[in-house]
Amino acid sequence: QVQLVESGGGSVQAGRSLRLSCQAPGYTRRSRCMGWFRQAPGKEREGVAALYTGGGMPLYADSVKGRFFIGRNDAKNAVDLQMNALKPEDTAMYYCAAVLSSDGFCGRWQEYNFWGQGTQVTVSS
Repeated sequence: QVQLVESGGGSVQAGRSLRLSCQAPGYTRRSRCMGWFRQAPGKEREGVAALYTGGGMPLYADSVKGRFFIGRNDAKNAVDLQMNALKPEDTAMYYCAAVLSSDGFCGRWQEYNFWGQGTQVTVSS
């Protein structure tokens, strides 16, 4: 069982930044994908960013490429999501998720099976 705890959500104006953090005890174990998802009201949940704890390039949804950055925060046993140049369409509940991976590919969004409780991000225009 993996316990994931998100923090860092809030309300900001468009163009500003927020940093989300997902604490996951033991996350540094190799062979695990850590991902950030979001779900806006009336929309399906979508994968935003993911990384493989064993190394390699992170994955990003096209809608956030160049603005969002996922990275390890070893001091906190966490995986952070730095969100820059926020837009009103980024407004959503953001969730951290994890899944074991045998090949290091973290883009099988439907396979993530451990979830945090979510943190709300609201971007006003």
